[in-house]
Amino acid sequence: MVGYDPRADGKNISKFEVAVAGSLSGLVTRALISPLDVIKIRFQLQIERLSRSDPRAKYHGILQAGRQILQEEGPAAFWKGHIPAQLLSIGYGAVQFLSFELLTELVHRATLYDARDFSVHFMCGGLSACAATLAVHPVDVLRTRFAAQGEPRVYKTLRDAMVTMYRTEGPLVFYKGLNPTLIAIFPYAGFQFSFYSSLKHVYEWAVPAEGTTNGNLKNLVCGSGAGVISKTLTYPLDLFKKRLQVGGFEQARTAFGQVRSYRGLLDCAKQVLQEEGSQGFFKGLSPSLLKAALSTGLVFFWYELFCSLFHSLKKADS
Repeated sequence: MVGYDPRADGKNISKFEVAVAGSLSGLVTRALISPLDVIKIRFQLQIERLSRSDPRAKYHGILQAGRQILQEEGPAAFWKGHIPAQLLSIGYGAVQFLSFELLTELVHRATLYDARDFSVHFMCGGLSACAATLAVHPVDVLRTRFAAQGEPRVYKTLRDAMVTMYRTEGPLVFYKGLNPTLIAIFPYAGFQFSFYSSLKHVYEWAVPAEGTTNGNLKNLVCGSGAGVISKTLTYPLDLFKKRLQVGGFEQARTAFGQVRSYRGLLDCAKQVLQEEGSQGFFKGLSPSLLKAALSTGLVFFWYELFCSLFHSLKKADS
């Protein structure tokens, strides 16, 4: 189970093992979904409509974008920024799942609420994601800059990026887009955890349990469903975050089409609405939903799998 389980009191794995399981689940998932993440970021940052009918649009579909990136930049482009992305996933996974475990245990021990309730999972999931975001946001900014740059590259290495960004834009550059990130991540992660738990109950009602294989499939399917629902409900804020994170980075974006500068979250939303219409808020939604289904499903799948492994090893030693 994800989060503290009162029914298994005394049999839960250690907090260290929770953090390790969260880190490993993030690491494996990130390596698998990186190409979709790069395409999603390219879509989100494109000012022109994602349509064949717009001659200025560099990208207009997932397959077309994939082919063009492959032709122009080679297969390695799909893992641009992969090192900061992996640092992000490992750190984020550890802090998020550990925080969620601690918060749900606190709710169980200090309040009258059931730690497994939808509302409890929503609040604890949102707060744990905010804690993880504060811990790893600078790495997220670095990852976005790497994924967004074309050829020739502005940043050659991770160290070069950190030094250049600090010198040219100051220390606050590493927290660009933090406000929309926190605003978006709280409901997004809250819905992820709460819908994951709820969908598991629905799955168990609809499909009789048939051992470990069925349990693994349940975790994957319910995680994917939770990811799609959560991403759809909170997507515009994710787009604003990406636009704000590449502010001051316009020279590396000229090869991809028009570039814009934004003074903040509200200004970004206003400009997107005026220039790109309401559909502009959902640019890149298709690869984002595909990525959300895969990433959330795989994160919960691997997390539960690693937790089960740790539990089995603990049981064997006792």
